[in-house]
Amino acid sequence: MYVIVGLGNPGREYQNTRHNIGFDVIEALADVAGISVMERKHKAIIGKGVLDGQRVILVKPQTYMNLSGESVRDVIDYYKLDATQDLIVISDDTSLDVGNIRVRKKGSAGGHNGLKDIIAHLGHDTFMRVKMGVGEKPKGYDLADYVLGHFTGDERKVMDEAAKTAVEAIRMMMSGDIDRAMNQFNRKSTQQS
Repeated sequence: MYVIVGLGNPGREYQNTRHNIGFDVIEALADVAGISVMERKHKAIIGKGVLDGQRVILVKPQTYMNLSGESVRDVIDYYKLDATQDLIVISDDTSLDVGNIRVRKKGSAGGHNGLKDIIAHLGHDTFMRVKMGVGEKPKGYDLADYVLGHFTGDERKVMDEAAKTAVEAIRMMMSGDIDRAMNQFNRKSTQQS
């Protein structure tokens, strides 16, 4: 069984913001797998189903970003899973260009407060992740204001495609071939301007 967690903030005012791209990828996965993500449990909204023959739990924590670890730890403990093998976390990343993705086996939080809290609650940083590039904050911008801001129309189109790419990457990761997923998806996107 895989627990796939998309990071974001609850509430209408945060919908479609850069910080909530994890929620968007969960919705894209739910569409592909025909899973309804509506059940309130584990300080999250979750959906259970099957994707490519594997049981999955899709999770959108409702704790606000900085407390994401509470929800993730609750799900991992409840289902008695091994986070080093059964957990995939999707987060935004300001160090990647808009639309680029990075697949990782483990690693630091890289300044991301949601990842930082998950690492603190799990007690380790060894879990799979998909980092979604949302672009570097412009000079003079506050980081929080930037990540809580909305994509431009053109960026939104690029991110919708990136969400589909992330779904492909996650399916490959679930097949047990994370190295192949890293080789295939950790490259610059071919955005057309």
